[in-house]
Amino acid sequence: MVIRKGRLNMPTSTTAEQDGLTSRLPDPTTLFPELTALAGALAKATLNGAIPPATVGLVQLRAGQIAGSTYHTVRQSGLLREAGETEERIAAVVSWRDAPYFTPPERVALELVESVLMGKASGERVTDDLFARASAHYDDLALWTLTLAIAQICFFIPVAAIAKPIPGRPLGQNYRT
Repeated sequence: MVIRKGRLNMPTSTTAEQDGLTSRLPDPTTLFPELTALAGALAKATLNGAIPPATVGLVQLRAGQIAGSTYHTVRQSGLLREAGETEERIAAVVSWRDAPYFTPPERVALELVESVLMGKASGERVTDDLFARASAHYDDLALWTLTLAIAQICFFIPVAAIAKPIPGRPLGQNYRT
């Protein structure tokens, strides 16, 4: 591993390239072709420009981390890298509260996804205080977009947990044939 100009260059080999990895189930789009359109519609809705694509990626990475999903953590990290995010920001998502790399709107978005997915033993998951802080940074369209970004990753978390697509492989090549 080499660090150059604030970026971490990882070895090119990934676990997805190792022999013997297989998913538990085949690609669901072979059984449910309409999932491709659904996934495309969700992606279009979350990338409507109301919030930065980086915020969507950071929120979805945090959701994958909370769910304990290697597949989603690897996928979202890779998408963030492709979009030009630094290794520092990607690595610090797990400890965003004390990391210096995030803007106030990104912080409230990360807090929101944590509240939705982690909740508390009792009481509201998303308190009026958290909603008010989110509303200070995002208008109605942006709040709905952020809500849909969380819903989008939450839709795919059970897919990864049950079917176990192979981390690091491109879509369409990450399930058994």
